[in-house]
Amino acid sequence: MLTSWYLPTLLSAIGLGIYDICKKHSVKDNAVMPALFFATLSGSLFFALFSGIRGELIPALNCTVAEFLLILLKSALVSSSWICVYYAMRELPISLASPIRSTSPLWTMIGGIAIYRELPTKLQALGMVTILVGYMLFSLLGKKEGFPWKSKGMQLIIAGTLLGAGSALYDKFLLNTLQIDRQMLQLYFSLDLVILLGAAWGIRACFGHRHKFNWKWSIPATGILLIIADYCYFYAVSQPEAPISMISLVRRCSCVVSFFIGAMIFRDKNIRKKSWALLLLILGAALLALAK
Repeated sequence: MLTSWYLPTLLSAIGLGIYDICKKHSVKDNAVMPALFFATLSGSLFFALFSGIRGELIPALNCTVAEFLLILLKSALVSSSWICVYYAMRELPISLASPIRSTSPLWTMIGGIAIYRELPTKLQALGMVTILVGYMLFSLLGKKEGFPWKSKGMQLIIAGTLLGAGSALYDKFLLNTLQIDRQMLQLYFSLDLVILLGAAWGIRACFGHRHKFNWKWSIPATGILLIIADYCYFYAVSQPEAPISMISLVRRCSCVVSFFIGAMIFRDKNIRKKSWALLLLILGAALLALAK
């Protein structure tokens, strides 16, 4: 029997995989900051509308100053991570960027063990190690494709990954330790992102743009898909027994979706070799699903 956190986490992973494809499409030969801002704005409007229809918007607005500042810190972490990742996605092939982005669970796992004492069972540990080996294979293949760790794209994806891992650990603190309402968290998180990314776009505009901005259908789709994926994710993390280290591992298997579909759309290289690394991710996720 699947645990209460696994199914919503798996749904979040599928949503993230499609989100990665739309994100890559939105920034391909396009200006990054306006694409990121309008994607976030679209997602925030969608969440507000969705909450309003369900009658959850007004209750979610009930936020103290302390809670607002705590959520603002999360938004700052995530917006910094997204800026790095969006620029990296423009530089790197999706079959490389998405799996390397998925290495964030390694750091989340270390943090989960160190901070929350989340000691895994033997089967869970085997699943975690299997997934991490798959990530390392992706990294080695990336080097062969001409993207060493010192390249701009790789440095940006690493920075975004570390910031994302910090955000995941902070999520458990907000939702489980402080027990902040997840509807309120997602609402203010979305609104704060619009403000922060709008300010970042304004600052970036002062230095001029090298890329022209073109509106694409994938821009609003990116924002809406992320809201749906985050909704499932926040639900999973809010469960009392939810281990953030394993949730992060399963969620980042989103690269399975982006790998198969995105690689075909964008015609990436070395798909056969990368498929072996991908099989390890699938096997590891299956082991976590079977663990009790």
